[in-house]
Amino acid sequence: MSAVGEPRRAGRWLSLFVPGMLVAATGVGAGDLLTASLAGSRFGLTLLWAAWVGALLKWFLNEGIARWQMATGTTFIEGLVARLGPWLQWGFGAYLAVWAFFTGGALVSACGVAGTGILPLSADLATSKILWGILHSLLGLLIVLRGGFRAFQRLMMVCTGLMFVAVVLTAALLRPDWASIVAGLAVPRVPTGGTAYTIGVLGGVGGTVTLLSYGYWIRERGRAGARGAAESRIDLAAGYAMTAVFGLAMVVVGSRVTLAQGPTAALELAGQLALALGPAGKWIFLVGFWAAVFSSLLGVWQSAPYIFADLVSAHRGAARRQPGPRDRSYRAFLLCLGTVPVVVLWTTLERAQLLYAVFGALFMPLLAVALLVMNNRTGWIGRDLRSGWIINLALAATLGFFAWVGWRELAAAARRLLS
Repeated sequence: MSAVGEPRRAGRWLSLFVPGMLVAATGVGAGDLLTASLAGSRFGLTLLWAAWVGALLKWFLNEGIARWQMATGTTFIEGLVARLGPWLQWGFGAYLAVWAFFTGGALVSACGVAGTGILPLSADLATSKILWGILHSLLGLLIVLRGGFRAFQRLMMVCTGLMFVAVVLTAALLRPDWASIVAGLAVPRVPTGGTAYTIGVLGGVGGTVTLLSYGYWIRERGRAGARGAAESRIDLAAGYAMTAVFGLAMVVVGSRVTLAQGPTAALELAGQLALALGPAGKWIFLVGFWAAVFSSLLGVWQSAPYIFADLVSAHRGAARRQPGPRDRSYRAFLLCLGTVPVVVLWTTLERAQLLYAVFGALFMPLLAVALLVMNNRTGWIGRDLRSGWIINLALAATLGFFAWVGWRELAAAARRLLS
Protein backbone atom coordinates (compact mmCIF):
# COMPACT_ATOMS: atom_id res chain seq x y z
CA MET A 1 0.00 0.00 0.00
CA SER A 2 2.77 2.48 0.87
CA ALA A 3 4.66 1.84 -2.38
CA VAL A 4 1.56 2.66 -4.38
CA GLY A 5 0.36 5.46 -2.13
CA GLU A 6 3.61 7.43 -2.08
CA PRO A 7 3.75 8.05 -5.87
CA ARG A 8 0.08 9.02 -5.81
CA ARG A 9 0.66 11.49 -2.97
CA ALA A 10 3.71 12.85 -4.81
CA GLY A 11 1.63 13.27 -7.95
CA ARG A 12 -1.09 15.14 -6.06
CA TRP A 13 1.52 17.37 -4.45
CA LEU A 14 3.11 18.19 -7.81
CA SER A 15 -0.33 18.86 -9.35
CA LEU A 16 -0.77 21.62 -6.76
CA PHE A 17 1.68 23.75 -8.73
CA VAL A 18 0.10 23.34 -12.18
CA PRO A 19 -2.04 26.54 -12.21
CA GLY A 20 0.95 28.59 -11.05
CA MET A 21 3.07 27.15 -13.83
CA LEU A 22 0.33 28.09 -16.32
CA VAL A 23 0.45 31.66 -14.99
CA ALA A 24 4.24 31.69 -15.37
CA ALA A 25 4.12 30.43 -18.96
CA THR A 26 1.30 32.74 -20.06
CA GLY A 27 2.76 35.80 -18.37
CA VAL A 28 6.16 35.57 -20.09
CA GLY A 29 5.69 37.01 -23.56
CA ALA A 30 8.12 38.10 -26.21
CA GLY A 31 7.90 41.74 -25.15
CA ASP A 32 8.84 40.92 -21.55
CA LEU A 33 11.65 38.63 -22.70
CA LEU A 34 13.16 41.23 -25.03
CA THR A 35 12.66 44.11 -22.58
CA ALA A 36 14.68 42.23 -19.97
CA SER A 37 17.44 41.37 -22.45
CA LEU A 38 17.59 44.96 -23.76
CA ALA A 39 17.76 46.24 -20.18
CA GLY A 40 20.71 43.92 -19.54
CA SER A 41 22.39 44.97 -22.79
CA ARG A 42 22.20 48.67 -21.92
CA PHE A 43 22.68 48.69 -18.15
CA GLY A 44 24.34 45.39 -17.31
CA LEU A 45 23.14 43.71 -14.12
CA THR A 46 21.98 46.91 -12.42
CA LEU A 47 18.27 46.19 -12.99
CA LEU A 48 18.22 42.59 -11.75
CA TRP A 49 16.26 43.69 -8.67
CA ALA A 50 13.35 44.83 -10.89
CA ALA A 51 12.64 41.25 -12.01
CA TRP A 52 12.02 39.83 -8.54
CA VAL A 53 10.21 42.95 -7.28
CA GLY A 54 7.89 42.83 -10.30
CA ALA A 55 7.15 39.16 -9.69
CA LEU A 56 6.39 39.89 -6.02
CA LEU A 57 3.94 42.66 -6.94
CA LYS A 58 2.10 40.30 -9.30
CA TRP A 59 1.92 37.67 -6.54
CA PHE A 60 -0.01 40.06 -4.31
CA LEU A 61 -2.42 40.89 -7.13
CA ASN A 62 -3.08 37.30 -8.16
CA GLU A 63 -3.35 36.14 -4.55
CA GLY A 64 -6.15 38.65 -4.08
CA ILE A 65 -8.00 37.36 -7.14
CA ALA A 66 -7.73 33.78 -5.89
CA ARG A 67 -8.72 34.66 -2.32
CA TRP A 68 -11.90 36.41 -3.48
CA GLN A 69 -12.88 33.32 -5.45
CA MET A 70 -12.05 30.95 -2.60
CA ALA A 71 -14.09 33.03 -0.13
CA THR A 72 -17.16 33.70 -2.26
CA GLY A 73 -17.35 30.85 -4.77
CA THR A 74 -17.62 33.41 -7.59
CA THR A 75 -14.97 34.50 -10.06
CA PHE A 76 -13.45 37.94 -9.79
CA ILE A 77 -15.41 39.09 -12.86
CA GLU A 78 -18.69 37.90 -11.32
CA GLY A 79 -17.78 39.75 -8.13
CA LEU A 80 -16.96 42.97 -9.99
CA VAL A 81 -20.28 43.03 -11.79
CA ALA A 82 -22.38 41.94 -8.81
CA ARG A 83 -20.76 44.24 -6.24
CA LEU A 84 -19.57 47.27 -8.21
CA GLY A 85 -22.21 47.51 -10.92
CA PRO A 86 -23.25 45.95 -14.26
CA TRP A 87 -21.80 48.93 -16.15
CA LEU A 88 -18.43 47.21 -15.71
CA GLN A 89 -19.51 44.58 -18.24
CA TRP A 90 -19.52 47.16 -21.00
CA GLY A 91 -16.46 49.12 -19.91
CA PHE A 92 -14.24 46.14 -19.26
CA GLY A 93 -15.63 44.31 -22.29
CA ALA A 94 -14.49 47.15 -24.56
CA TYR A 95 -11.12 47.23 -22.85
CA LEU A 96 -10.75 43.45 -23.22
CA ALA A 97 -11.50 43.58 -26.95
CA VAL A 98 -8.84 46.23 -27.63
CA TRP A 99 -6.30 44.52 -25.35
CA ALA A 100 -6.92 41.17 -27.07
CA PHE A 101 -6.34 42.65 -30.52
CA PHE A 102 -3.00 44.24 -29.71
CA THR A 103 -1.85 41.36 -27.51
CA GLY A 104 -2.85 38.80 -30.14
CA GLY A 105 -1.05 40.78 -32.83
CA ALA A 106 2.13 40.99 -30.77
CA LEU A 107 2.03 37.26 -29.99
CA VAL A 108 1.47 36.02 -33.54
CA SER A 109 4.26 38.31 -34.73
CA ALA A 110 6.61 37.01 -32.02
CA CYS A 111 5.77 33.42 -32.93
CA GLY A 112 6.46 34.28 -36.56
CA VAL A 113 9.89 35.62 -35.64
CA ALA A 114 10.62 32.57 -33.46
CA GLY A 115 9.58 30.11 -36.16
CA THR A 116 11.64 31.96 -38.77
CA GLY A 117 14.69 31.84 -36.51
CA ILE A 118 14.45 28.04 -36.30
CA LEU A 119 13.32 27.22 -39.86
CA PRO A 120 12.70 29.97 -42.46
CA LEU A 121 9.81 29.08 -44.76
CA SER A 122 10.86 31.57 -47.43
CA ALA A 123 13.96 33.37 -48.61
CA ASP A 124 12.09 36.55 -47.71
CA LEU A 125 12.16 36.65 -43.90
CA ALA A 126 9.12 38.95 -43.75
CA THR A 127 7.09 36.37 -45.68
CA SER A 128 8.37 33.59 -43.45
CA LYS A 129 7.32 35.56 -40.37
CA ILE A 130 3.79 35.94 -41.76
CA LEU A 131 3.50 32.25 -42.60
CA TRP A 132 4.81 31.10 -39.21
CA GLY A 133 2.61 33.60 -37.39
CA ILE A 134 -0.53 32.32 -39.12
CA LEU A 135 0.43 28.68 -38.51
CA HIS A 136 1.03 29.27 -34.80
CA SER A 137 -2.24 31.14 -34.40
CA LEU A 138 -4.27 28.41 -36.10
CA LEU A 139 -2.45 25.68 -34.18
CA GLY A 140 -3.21 27.39 -30.88
CA LEU A 141 -6.86 27.76 -31.88
CA LEU A 142 -7.09 24.06 -32.81
CA ILE A 143 -5.46 22.90 -29.56
CA VAL A 144 -7.87 24.94 -27.44
CA LEU A 145 -10.96 23.93 -29.39
CA ARG A 146 -10.21 20.21 -29.77
CA GLY A 147 -7.59 19.27 -27.22
CA GLY A 148 -9.41 20.09 -23.99
CA PHE A 149 -7.95 21.40 -20.75
CA ARG A 150 -5.86 18.29 -20.09
CA ALA A 151 -4.04 18.50 -23.45
CA PHE A 152 -3.58 22.26 -23.00
CA GLN A 153 -2.15 21.73 -19.54
CA ARG A 154 0.34 19.07 -20.69
CA LEU A 155 1.58 21.10 -23.65
CA MET A 156 2.00 24.17 -21.48
CA MET A 157 4.06 22.18 -18.99
CA VAL A 158 6.36 20.99 -21.79
CA CYS A 159 6.80 24.54 -23.14
CA THR A 160 7.37 25.93 -19.64
CA GLY A 161 10.09 23.38 -18.98
CA LEU A 162 11.77 24.08 -22.32
CA MET A 163 11.77 27.86 -21.94
CA PHE A 164 12.95 27.78 -18.33
CA VAL A 165 15.77 25.28 -18.84
CA ALA A 166 16.94 26.81 -22.12
CA VAL A 167 17.12 30.41 -20.90
CA VAL A 168 18.62 29.60 -17.49
CA LEU A 169 21.16 27.27 -19.13
CA THR A 170 22.11 30.00 -21.61
CA ALA A 171 22.65 32.46 -18.76
CA ALA A 172 24.78 29.94 -16.82
CA LEU A 173 26.93 29.10 -19.88
CA LEU A 174 27.78 32.80 -20.23
CA ARG A 175 29.58 32.60 -16.86
CA PRO A 176 28.30 35.85 -15.35
CA ASP A 177 30.00 37.75 -12.55
CA TRP A 178 28.25 36.41 -9.43
CA ALA A 179 29.33 39.33 -7.25
CA SER A 180 27.64 41.73 -9.69
CA ILE A 181 24.55 39.52 -9.71
CA VAL A 182 24.27 39.72 -5.92
CA ALA A 183 24.68 43.50 -6.03
CA GLY A 184 22.09 43.85 -8.79
CA LEU A 185 19.60 41.73 -6.84
CA ALA A 186 20.09 43.40 -3.47
CA VAL A 187 20.52 47.10 -4.31
CA PRO A 188 17.59 48.79 -6.10
CA ARG A 189 19.06 51.39 -8.42
CA VAL A 190 17.72 53.19 -11.48
CA PRO A 191 20.65 54.10 -13.76
CA THR A 192 20.73 57.36 -15.66
CA GLY A 193 18.47 57.00 -18.69
CA GLY A 194 17.14 53.69 -17.40
CA THR A 195 13.72 54.71 -16.08
CA ALA A 196 11.81 53.30 -19.05
CA TYR A 197 13.62 49.96 -18.87
CA THR A 198 13.07 49.77 -15.11
CA ILE A 199 9.36 50.26 -15.70
CA GLY A 200 9.41 47.69 -18.49
CA VAL A 201 11.05 44.99 -16.37
CA LEU A 202 8.92 45.70 -13.29
CA GLY A 203 5.64 45.89 -15.18
CA GLY A 204 6.30 43.20 -17.75
CA VAL A 205 7.07 40.32 -15.40
CA GLY A 206 4.08 38.00 -14.97
CA GLY A 207 1.47 39.40 -17.35
CA THR A 208 -1.39 41.90 -17.00
CA VAL A 209 -4.97 40.97 -17.95
CA THR A 210 -3.95 37.31 -18.01
CA LEU A 211 -3.76 37.45 -14.19
CA LEU A 212 -7.54 36.94 -14.26
CA SER A 213 -7.03 33.56 -15.96
CA TYR A 214 -5.76 32.01 -12.75
CA GLY A 215 -9.28 31.94 -11.28
CA TYR A 216 -10.57 29.74 -14.11
CA TRP A 217 -7.63 27.36 -13.89
CA ILE A 218 -8.04 26.82 -10.14
CA ARG A 219 -11.78 26.32 -10.66
CA GLU A 220 -10.87 23.52 -13.10
CA ARG A 221 -9.02 21.89 -10.17
CA GLY A 222 -11.91 22.33 -7.74
CA ARG A 223 -10.23 24.61 -5.19
CA ALA A 224 -12.45 26.33 -2.63
CA GLY A 225 -12.45 27.86 0.86
CA ALA A 226 -9.58 28.58 3.22
CA ARG A 227 -7.70 25.46 2.12
CA GLY A 228 -7.93 26.53 -1.53
CA ALA A 229 -6.64 30.01 -0.61
CA ALA A 230 -3.64 28.47 1.19
CA GLU A 231 -2.91 26.18 -1.76
CA SER A 232 -3.10 29.14 -4.15
CA ARG A 233 -0.57 31.14 -2.13
CA ILE A 234 1.92 28.28 -2.34
CA ASP A 235 1.14 27.61 -5.99
CA LEU A 236 1.49 31.26 -7.01
CA ALA A 237 4.74 31.60 -5.05
CA ALA A 238 6.23 28.75 -7.11
CA GLY A 239 4.92 30.17 -10.39
CA TYR A 240 6.18 33.69 -9.78
CA ALA A 241 9.50 32.41 -8.46
CA MET A 242 9.94 30.72 -11.83
CA THR A 243 8.89 33.91 -13.60
CA ALA A 244 11.39 35.96 -11.59
CA VAL A 245 14.26 33.54 -12.31
CA PHE A 246 13.38 33.63 -16.02
CA GLY A 247 13.45 37.45 -15.98
CA LEU A 248 16.74 37.46 -14.11
CA ALA A 249 18.26 35.04 -16.62
CA MET A 250 17.20 37.24 -19.54
CA VAL A 251 18.82 40.30 -17.96
CA VAL A 252 22.01 38.25 -17.49
CA VAL A 253 21.93 37.04 -21.11
CA GLY A 254 21.37 40.58 -22.38
CA SER A 255 24.23 41.92 -20.25
CA ARG A 256 26.73 39.90 -22.30
CA VAL A 257 25.72 41.19 -25.74
CA THR A 258 24.96 44.43 -27.56
CA LEU A 259 21.45 44.70 -28.96
CA ALA A 260 19.48 47.11 -31.11
CA GLN A 261 15.79 47.58 -30.39
CA GLY A 262 13.38 46.12 -32.96
CA PRO A 263 11.05 43.22 -33.78
CA THR A 264 13.95 40.96 -34.81
CA ALA A 265 16.03 41.64 -31.69
CA ALA A 266 15.54 38.01 -30.61
CA LEU A 267 17.22 36.74 -33.78
CA GLU A 268 20.02 39.25 -33.33
CA LEU A 269 20.44 38.03 -29.76
CA ALA A 270 20.60 34.41 -30.97
CA GLY A 271 23.27 35.36 -33.50
CA GLN A 272 25.41 37.05 -30.87
CA LEU A 273 25.03 34.06 -28.55
CA ALA A 274 26.38 31.90 -31.37
CA LEU A 275 29.52 34.04 -31.33
CA ALA A 276 29.83 33.81 -27.55
CA LEU A 277 28.84 30.16 -27.01
CA GLY A 278 29.02 28.54 -30.42
CA PRO A 279 26.12 27.12 -32.48
CA ALA A 280 24.78 25.16 -29.50
CA GLY A 281 24.20 28.39 -27.56
CA LYS A 282 22.22 29.86 -30.43
CA TRP A 283 19.93 26.84 -30.77
CA ILE A 284 19.38 26.44 -27.05
CA PHE A 285 18.23 30.05 -26.87
CA LEU A 286 16.05 29.84 -30.00
CA VAL A 287 14.23 26.79 -28.63
CA GLY A 288 13.68 28.57 -25.31
CA PHE A 289 12.47 31.72 -27.07
CA TRP A 290 10.02 29.73 -29.20
CA ALA A 291 8.70 27.87 -26.14
CA ALA A 292 8.23 31.16 -24.28
CA VAL A 293 6.28 32.93 -27.02
CA PHE A 294 4.19 29.93 -28.11
CA SER A 295 3.22 29.06 -24.53
CA SER A 296 2.21 32.69 -24.02
CA LEU A 297 0.10 32.60 -27.20
CA LEU A 298 -1.49 29.31 -26.20
CA GLY A 299 -2.21 30.57 -22.69
CA VAL A 300 -3.88 33.75 -23.99
CA TRP A 301 -5.87 31.84 -26.62
CA GLN A 302 -7.18 29.48 -23.93
CA SER A 303 -7.80 31.96 -21.11
CA ALA A 304 -8.94 35.26 -22.64
CA PRO A 305 -12.18 33.67 -23.97
CA TYR A 306 -12.91 32.54 -20.38
CA ILE A 307 -12.88 36.19 -19.32
CA PHE A 308 -15.16 37.23 -22.17
CA ALA A 309 -17.61 34.39 -21.56
CA ASP A 310 -17.68 35.28 -17.87
CA LEU A 311 -18.45 38.92 -18.72
CA VAL A 312 -21.30 37.88 -21.01
CA SER A 313 -23.00 35.83 -18.30
CA ALA A 314 -21.99 37.78 -15.17
CA HIS A 315 -25.31 39.64 -15.06
CA ARG A 316 -26.85 36.40 -13.72
CA GLY A 317 -25.13 37.21 -10.44
CA ALA A 318 -24.70 33.77 -8.83
CA ALA A 319 -21.87 31.31 -9.26
CA ARG A 320 -22.20 29.32 -12.45
CA ARG A 321 -20.56 26.46 -14.22
CA GLN A 322 -17.11 26.91 -15.64
CA PRO A 323 -17.25 28.55 -19.08
CA GLY A 324 -15.41 26.66 -21.80
CA PRO A 325 -15.13 25.85 -25.51
CA ARG A 326 -18.74 24.63 -25.58
CA ASP A 327 -20.03 28.12 -24.76
CA ARG A 328 -20.96 30.16 -27.82
CA SER A 329 -19.44 33.31 -26.37
CA TYR A 330 -16.18 31.48 -25.59
CA ARG A 331 -15.94 30.02 -29.09
CA ALA A 332 -16.81 33.30 -30.79
CA PHE A 333 -14.15 35.23 -28.89
CA LEU A 334 -11.57 32.49 -29.47
CA LEU A 335 -12.23 32.47 -33.22
CA CYS A 336 -11.87 36.25 -33.37
CA LEU A 337 -8.71 36.13 -31.26
CA GLY A 338 -7.15 33.46 -33.48
CA THR A 339 -7.89 35.26 -36.77
CA VAL A 340 -8.41 39.04 -36.53
CA PRO A 341 -5.04 40.01 -34.94
CA VAL A 342 -3.22 38.19 -37.76
CA VAL A 343 -3.58 41.39 -39.84
CA VAL A 344 -0.84 42.89 -37.65
CA LEU A 345 1.64 40.57 -39.40
CA TRP A 346 1.40 42.78 -42.51
CA THR A 347 2.03 46.03 -40.66
CA THR A 348 4.75 47.61 -38.58
CA LEU A 349 4.43 46.74 -34.91
CA GLU A 350 5.60 49.99 -33.38
CA ARG A 351 2.19 51.52 -32.71
CA ALA A 352 0.54 48.20 -31.82
CA GLN A 353 3.25 47.44 -29.26
CA LEU A 354 3.01 50.97 -27.90
CA LEU A 355 -0.75 50.77 -27.36
CA TYR A 356 -0.46 47.24 -25.97
CA ALA A 357 2.02 48.50 -23.37
CA VAL A 358 -0.28 51.40 -22.47
CA PHE A 359 -3.35 49.20 -22.04
CA GLY A 360 -1.42 46.69 -19.94
CA ALA A 361 -0.02 49.40 -17.68
CA LEU A 362 -3.46 50.93 -17.13
CA PHE A 363 -5.00 47.59 -16.09
CA MET A 364 -2.79 47.07 -13.05
CA PRO A 365 -3.87 50.11 -10.96
CA LEU A 366 -7.52 49.35 -11.76
CA LEU A 367 -7.06 45.79 -10.50
CA ALA A 368 -5.31 47.03 -7.35
CA VAL A 369 -8.18 49.44 -6.62
CA ALA A 370 -10.78 46.69 -7.11
CA LEU A 371 -8.89 44.35 -4.76
CA LEU A 372 -8.56 47.05 -2.10
CA VAL A 373 -12.33 47.63 -2.21
CA MET A 374 -13.62 44.07 -2.60
CA ASN A 375 -11.24 42.15 -0.36
CA ASN A 376 -11.63 44.50 2.61
CA ARG A 377 -15.41 44.30 2.94
CA THR A 378 -16.15 41.74 5.63
CA GLY A 379 -19.73 41.47 4.47
CA TRP A 380 -18.54 40.48 1.00
CA ILE A 381 -15.53 38.26 1.61
CA GLY A 382 -15.86 37.24 5.27
CA ARG A 383 -13.62 37.94 8.23
CA ASP A 384 -11.25 34.97 7.83
CA LEU A 385 -10.13 35.77 4.28
CA ARG A 386 -10.26 39.55 4.44
CA SER A 387 -7.04 41.33 3.43
CA GLY A 388 -4.52 42.09 6.17
CA TRP A 389 -2.46 45.25 6.49
CA ILE A 390 0.60 43.80 4.76
CA ILE A 391 -1.43 42.89 1.68
CA ASN A 392 -3.17 46.27 1.68
CA LEU A 393 0.16 48.06 1.93
CA ALA A 394 1.54 46.03 -0.99
CA LEU A 395 -1.57 46.76 -3.08
CA ALA A 396 -1.34 50.47 -2.28
CA ALA A 397 2.31 50.47 -3.38
CA THR A 398 1.35 48.57 -6.54
CA LEU A 399 -1.41 51.09 -7.22
CA GLY A 400 0.95 54.01 -6.85
CA PHE A 401 3.63 52.47 -9.03
CA PHE A 402 1.41 51.35 -11.89
CA ALA A 403 -0.62 54.56 -11.84
CA TRP A 404 2.65 56.40 -12.37
CA VAL A 405 3.67 53.96 -15.11
CA GLY A 406 0.30 54.26 -16.82
CA TRP A 407 0.41 58.04 -16.77
CA ARG A 408 3.93 58.13 -18.20
CA GLU A 409 3.06 55.62 -20.92
CA LEU A 410 -0.18 57.39 -21.78
CA ALA A 411 1.58 60.74 -22.09
CA ALA A 412 4.34 59.19 -24.24
CA ALA A 413 1.78 57.44 -26.44
CA ALA A 414 -0.19 60.63 -26.95
CA ARG A 415 2.94 62.54 -27.97
CA ARG A 416 4.09 59.85 -30.40
CA LEU A 417 0.68 59.19 -31.96
CA LEU A 418 0.02 62.90 -32.48
CA SER A 419 3.49 63.65 -33.85
